[in-house]
Amino acid sequence: QSTCTLRGCCWSPESNTSVPWCFFSSNHGYKVDGSIRSTEAGFETTLTRLPSPSFFGNDINIVLLTGEYQTPNRFRFKITDPKTHRFEVPHEHVRSFTGSAASNLNYKVDV
Repeated sequence: QSTCTLRGCCWSPESNTSVPWCFFSSNHGYKVDGSIRSTEAGFETTLTRLPSPSFFGNDINIVLLTGEYQTPNRFRFKITDPKTHRFEVPHEHVRSFTGSAASNLNYKVDV
């Protein structure tokens, strides 16, 4: 039996230690809106915010999810506002990925 708050946070103690006890209900967050489009390095898709209470306010209703299969051990995902370009802090060790999606992956991604 799970208990959920008005903001969508749920608590359900389980005997299975691999299952999280605290989680958000399925009507909280974002959902895929349309198709998942393949890119050279992975995929991209549009996510639409579900009508649930906001934690911090000023939520973006439509976001772009980009996924890159960079190496067999590294997956990168990025969530951006497709309507407004925002400054991204540059870092000497984090550069844009160039190339094709890796193969023989040691992980699985479900959207």
